[in-house]
Amino acid sequence: MNDPDASTPGVGPPDVRDVVVPDALHGARLDKALAQLVPDLSRARVKRAIELGAVRVNGKRVPKGETVASGDTVRIDVGRVAEAAAIATPGAPLVVLYETATIVVVDKPAGQPTAPIRPGETGTLVNAILGRYAELVPPDADTFIGHSAREPGLVHRLDTETSGAVLVARTLTAFECLKVALKDGRLDKRYELVCASDGLADEGTIEFPLANHPKDQRRVQACAHPRDVERYDPRPASTRYRVVRRAGGWALVEVHVSKALRHQIRAHFAAIGHPLAGDELYGGSVIRALGRHALHAARIAYGGDDEVAAFDVRAPMPKDMALLVEGEVM
Repeated sequence: MNDPDASTPGVGPPDVRDVVVPDALHGARLDKALAQLVPDLSRARVKRAIELGAVRVNGKRVPKGETVASGDTVRIDVGRVAEAAAIATPGAPLVVLYETATIVVVDKPAGQPTAPIRPGETGTLVNAILGRYAELVPPDADTFIGHSAREPGLVHRLDTETSGAVLVARTLTAFECLKVALKDGRLDKRYELVCASDGLADEGTIEFPLANHPKDQRRVQACAHPRDVERYDPRPASTRYRVVRRAGGWALVEVHVSKALRHQIRAHFAAIGHPLAGDELYGGSVIRALGRHALHAARIAYGGDDEVAAFDVRAPMPKDMALLVEGEVM
């Protein structure tokens, strides 16, 4: 008797696809293999599908850093990661630091997601941005400004618990220009963080390459050992820093990264034994009054070109981090 739940490669319930890993992709990472096996899905949708549990390998959920083997059956529920447009929320709180006809720089508070993940989700920074700048998704067109209709205008993103400056393009031309500038390292992004002061050099550069953590998809791994570099195929990453101030056992540190990878700063400082204050995921001390990791996107600057005028915008340090540095938060 035929099994009604069995599926043929490439066939499945509506919006669900089954693919079989070929010999050529044996040993490839799940996210990279899926990007090749289902080429009509963007890398962002593949990543989101894995994070949402919409991908199964031989019937089991696995992290995106897991490798696949020849003959594995991978099922992806495409319907769960449909590229639904973000919903505008007029009147939602939004702190605008800088605005021109082509760009906007806004100040994201800690605890607010940058963009929605699920269709219909609200309360994110993008919902507030669309509530004020509706032109990012024209109502009578199939086009949008940005990487997707879920994150219109965003040139880059911040972790939910990271506060600070986020750059938004208001025109398609400005977005394309700034996207290339970000990729080439021509956007000057500075961060402020707080970590333990003892043993931290006054300045330095951290250059461990980064890979998805093999056992915890919430984290990334700084590959300090050559064995890990060979095993996990990490991406290069460089973090320059200088200590601005030391007080009460803490150091306020300014960090410069040209092309920040996911969790780069957090993983790099953890790798040198100085995890960010409050960053429990990477081994940081628990600070109940802070309630998050002490990281703030303090400045974003661009030298300008024919499409986007030069700008240099700073986001003031939030009160929770300022109190920590001043020794009023324990």
